[in-house]
Amino acid sequence: MDAPAGYSFGTKAVHAGLTPDPSYGSVIPAIHQTSTYAQPAPGEFAEDFDYSRSANPTRAALETALGELEGGHGVAFSSGLAAEHAVITLTCEAGAHILLPNDLYGGTFRLVDKVLAHWGLAYDLVDQTDLDAVERAVRPETKLVWVETPTNPLLNVVDIAGVVARKGEALVAVDNTFATPVNQRPLEFGADFVVHSTTKYLGGHSDVVGGAAIARDPEHYERLRFVQNAVGAVPAPFDCFLVHRGLRTLHLRMAAHAESARAVVAMLEARADARDVRWPGFSGMVSFRHDDAVGVVQRTELFTLAESLGGVESLIEVPQAMTHQSVEGSAAAVPADLIRLSCGIEDPQDLAEDLARALDG
Repeated sequence: MDAPAGYSFGTKAVHAGLTPDPSYGSVIPAIHQTSTYAQPAPGEFAEDFDYSRSANPTRAALETALGELEGGHGVAFSSGLAAEHAVITLTCEAGAHILLPNDLYGGTFRLVDKVLAHWGLAYDLVDQTDLDAVERAVRPETKLVWVETPTNPLLNVVDIAGVVARKGEALVAVDNTFATPVNQRPLEFGADFVVHSTTKYLGGHSDVVGGAAIARDPEHYERLRFVQNAVGAVPAPFDCFLVHRGLRTLHLRMAAHAESARAVVAMLEARADARDVRWPGFSGMVSFRHDDAVGVVQRTELFTLAESLGGVESLIEVPQAMTHQSVEGSAAAVPADLIRLSCGIEDPQDLAEDLARALDG
């Protein structure tokens, strides 16, 4: 469904990408578990449906939904890092420069520092909450400014429009995984691309791995589609079905995640042993520092010690030893005493009490 602009986000989330099946009237898109498609004559096929790496109806429904919710043109990938790789390789070439946040997901840093740098891509890390620093860091050869907001794991909020105003000739891509389009739609602030790990809040149930890139410009969208097909980093039909199903409850889940985080933060801020408590006021992501971080994360009952985030169940981790190992020793290194929480949709008071008991030892 191409929902009119007047509908609320929640209504759009429920209906995005849904068109009743013309053959059987199915309300939910079918899972087209096929690798190829019959052709009536050589080279004759509907749209791009000649081979499932090129296109798949289940994936197309998800991509339509992603585009509608972010206000652009969506392309689905097999993981968030595959989506990142597509955007970076589309916008940058050997000798180009990319500007990264100095507080960023470890996988993004690993991709740029350990893989793309070997192909001649230069990068700098900068505090993107300091817009003057962003402007100073942009070079003539800067092709892309990569933004995380809120950042992972320190949850700093970046002024997207401010970065866009200071980017020079570079394009801007925003990782919107933590905020989701419920809370922020970067294309509306002038960004050129939005990237998601759909594994996280969009899927929302810790049962699928996927990614997405959404382009504002139709030409960039077509180039993303080309890269998606040429590289082959496509999600399976069932994975697309799971993410699309997750989108339909996104607005409800994000409200519940935020209420859980609110209760946990209130408890943490009342304690002297929980330092530097960070929560942007939305989403379920919280971080804080504690002298016994490794001990705390092993004493919770409701919070599961695990990487990832955004599922209905609560997770807890020590980023320095888990999701952010790859930034150790760099300017993006995170404190060893930092704890990151992904607050789920359990009863908020139960979560606060569980973490309090773990803090008490």
